[in-house]
Amino acid sequence: MKVILLEDVKNVGKKGQIINAKDGYARNFLFPKNLAIEANDSNMKNLEHAKKQKEAKELEILQEAKALEEKLSGVTVVIKTKTGENGKLFGSITTKEIAEILEKEHGYSFDKKKLELDDAIKSVGEYFVKVRLHPTVNAKVKVIVTEK
Repeated sequence: MKVILLEDVKNVGKKGQIINAKDGYARNFLFPKNLAIEANDSNMKNLEHAKKQKEAKELEILQEAKALEEKLSGVTVVIKTKTGENGKLFGSITTKEIAEILEKEHGYSFDKKKLELDDAIKSVGEYFVKVRLHPTVNAKVKVIVTEK
């Protein structure tokens, strides 16, 4: 019997996948637990419609991320902090501080986990911070650290 999985089922398949299941397994396990539905014409059409809607939504999210990437590429964050000899900082600049300044001064709200630093910022200078907007889209924000 052909069935459409409504949830991921271990050792059987993923959500939205069409599989061949034995009649007893489908009727006695998959259907009662709402893990699958029979793969008839109307259910197949509903599945295709749901897939199209999901793809359209993902495309829209990707386009929004690309638009935000363009806006962020021109953003510069200036951080003024106390320094010691030779421009060394007392401590370091964290992604949390950068995220707070981005929100306060530029209006972009990001979780600190979305920001990636190549190395810790421990001296005065110019750095680039990668912002993960989407699994395939990353933006770079310029960070300038100066003396107070």
